[in-house]
Amino acid sequence: MNDALSAQQLADSVNQWCDEHSIFPANGQTGEQMTVRNIRYYRTLGLLDPPEIGGGQGFGEKHRLQLIAIRLLQAQGLPLRRIQQLLFGRSLEELKEIEDRGLAELEETRVAAFRPSADESWNMIPLNDEFMLISRRGRTVGTEMRQRLLAVLEGELIGKNRTGDENE
Repeated sequence: MNDALSAQQLADSVNQWCDEHSIFPANGQTGEQMTVRNIRYYRTLGLLDPPEIGGGQGFGEKHRLQLIAIRLLQAQGLPLRRIQQLLFGRSLEELKEIEDRGLAELEETRVAAFRPSADESWNMIPLNDEFMLISRRGRTVGTEMRQRLLAVLEGELIGKNRTGDENE
């Protein structure tokens, strides 16, 4: 891809790449399709380099790779502020490496895509002031299961065993 692209052509190219690789944002904070509006917004945040020529023209391979990197990181659920920190000042070669590494990591850890349907009956179950479970089919958990989940979250995930001693 050596030709200069318009913002629309760039968005179409990134959308095609994302469709081919089944890359979608992990949450509803961004649309599934890249748009010219996204490109303008990412420019204002400094996530995307300016086009090589004015008037929304002159986007090239580095711009495409920047947007692909953004999509890969969004697919992992990262917020734009963190993505900005990770991508700022990256070279063309580094962006190509991010693309390759990102695809490999997603292939290893691929989980079911979030696609809500109209017939879902959502139920949120608070576990404590930090965590909650969400059921897409209206299911709930009993008191015993809730306590077991809390034990895992409050104990094992912070590096403590059942007696409260630090794990080594």
